[in-house]
Amino acid sequence: MKILVSNDDGYLATGINVLTAALEEVADVVVVAPDRNRSAASNSLTLKVPLRVSEVAPNRYKVDGTPSDCVHLALTGFLDFEPDLVVSGINHGANLGDDVIYSGTVAAAMEGRFLGLPTIAVSLVGDQLQHFETAAAIASELVQKIERAPLASDVVLNVNVPNIELSEIKGVQATRLGFRHKSEQILKDKDPYGRPIYWVGPAGESQDAGEGTDFFAVRQGLASVTPLKVDLTRYSAIEDLTDWLGST
Repeated sequence: MKILVSNDDGYLATGINVLTAALEEVADVVVVAPDRNRSAASNSLTLKVPLRVSEVAPNRYKVDGTPSDCVHLALTGFLDFEPDLVVSGINHGANLGDDVIYSGTVAAAMEGRFLGLPTIAVSLVGDQLQHFETAAAIASELVQKIERAPLASDVVLNVNVPNIELSEIKGVQATRLGFRHKSEQILKDKDPYGRPIYWVGPAGESQDAGEGTDFFAVRQGLASVTPLKVDLTRYSAIEDLTDWLGST
């Protein structure tokens, strides 16, 4: 199996390097990742300026672009082979619930799905992150499972792993996305010249976090695996929308 690995924390991040080392034990791996932290880049592509790629080691490349740029570039002509699978991560922090809308980690996986490959996004959840090997081991197990029994063609696996020892993981559970309360207020400040500046406030706490959600599973010491799909159409609303459009 040939695997393309990317992330949004940059090619030097601990997460991507621990993940790469684990996956190299079961597959051939090539890394194409941003040259710096690109967290919360979502699905953005760079269209108005060229992308530059630098080889930093054999089968290791950094790109001055977004996570989506990295995967798009790799799969549309940069690599001289087509990988069998895209794995994005290990993200330094959670991608639970609404986080997936903003996440560069999930976006890299989705870009692989757009281009026809099965994909996994992997994140480590908790404070003072240190157990990247746990998330890497879970990712490796999922990769081997996909090799034995391929996923449906439209599924992206969003994996969130608690920041604990592998021996403390209570299992791997299929989940749905929960969602958070609205974000905290912006933080206002001034720059050294007295001009106003603003910081985006932190994400809200979990709101829909009951049994069956990704939030709940991680709190129980389980690795959460949520199947995502790229099609955002709300099919159940089409009939009501048709009636509304036809109303006077």
